[in-house]
Amino acid sequence: MSSDRPQSAESLHTPKGPVRWYYPLTQHNYRLYMGMTLAGSMGVWMQRLAQDWLVLQLTGSPAAVGVAVALQFLPMLIVGPLSGLLVDIFPKRSVMMVCQSVIVLLALGLAAWDATGGITVWIVYGSCIALGITSAIDGPARQVFVNEVVGDAGLRPAIGLNNAIGQLGAMAGPALGGVVIAHAGSAAAFASNAFLGMLVLGMIAGIRPALLHANAPAVRGRGQLLAGFRFVRDRPRLLLVIALAGLLGAFGMNGPVVLAAFAERVWHNGVAGFGMFNTVSAVGALAGALLAARLRTLGRKGIVAAAGLFGLAQLVAALMPNLLSFTVMLVVVGLMTLLFLTSAATAVQLEAGPEVRGRVMALYLPLLLGGHALGGLLAGWLTEQFGVRTGLVVTGALGMLSALVIGFLLWRNSRRHAG
Repeated sequence: MSSDRPQSAESLHTPKGPVRWYYPLTQHNYRLYMGMTLAGSMGVWMQRLAQDWLVLQLTGSPAAVGVAVALQFLPMLIVGPLSGLLVDIFPKRSVMMVCQSVIVLLALGLAAWDATGGITVWIVYGSCIALGITSAIDGPARQVFVNEVVGDAGLRPAIGLNNAIGQLGAMAGPALGGVVIAHAGSAAAFASNAFLGMLVLGMIAGIRPALLHANAPAVRGRGQLLAGFRFVRDRPRLLLVIALAGLLGAFGMNGPVVLAAFAERVWHNGVAGFGMFNTVSAVGALAGALLAARLRTLGRKGIVAAAGLFGLAQLVAALMPNLLSFTVMLVVVGLMTLLFLTSAATAVQLEAGPEVRGRVMALYLPLLLGGHALGGLLAGWLTEQFGVRTGLVVTGALGMLSALVIGFLLWRNSRRHAG
């Protein structure tokens, strides 16, 4: 028997009664999982900041930054459904080990190429594609693996805490990355991500398989690749929540493009300002993730409301007249972003059965992140053609419109069921 196979959930400690928000922290495996989330998030955000800034410096074009963002996430639209099948068949811990090893090698390669002075925008683009394919497999594995770490009873607080820790990394990563790039260059930032990636590999290896909760095995045979599609198709309200995540990804989650352009063209504070904007957004996101972790349930109405407020906060931020007010609004944008994302991801995971959870998440994440890729292209084009502020106003308004449309469709579906 594989050492990665989880033991029966009945043989593990299961909490009696309501689960407190801090319950996952009492689990050995979750503490390691939390550590690898923090280190991995710091490294990824540092690398993203370094890549985006390097592309901007090589080309001088926000649209080129949009292309880099798109190339990181568009592969998920193609690889995503297949990755869900892999996650449901193979041990998730082993999948994460392989993916993390590839991420480390990519970071080391960029560091070496950049340090020698031979880096070009096409090399960065190629690395973005490779990272996108790897992340398309790694993302669903990590999302579903948390269920094996804490079990269904602790899933809601675990997702909230995990998003909070991820945002803590997103807060520290850009700040550290900005300092590293300013003093040692982007190659040092790529090397730092490689080091953090090796720490993550050590923590994955330290997870105890005997303490994992059982997860239902994938059903083998013809049609299993389409099981996730059928599951979502037969649940219109679940489908609408996933669609809203994709729309918000396309129209709202374009921070790398917009914040780089604001730093360069509006506030003129360079890479230090870019890092600060990412950090400030992550402070708000951390607050939103912690709030979502403490809420027992937000419900579909709350999810739609958070999406609409996210779009509104972006629109207001675009109109702020000075740096201080703009920075304050970034905190609100970050808060509403993670309140929406945490609540939507929790709703999707809890509704999906263990036997198809990997494949359902492999639909949710590609739509969210693939939408993010298309949004990066849209935001880059709008910024190039109409200016930085106009680009953010338009994408914020489109986010609000998406929330209104999905909210109406959910209301109509509820009325139909009530009838």
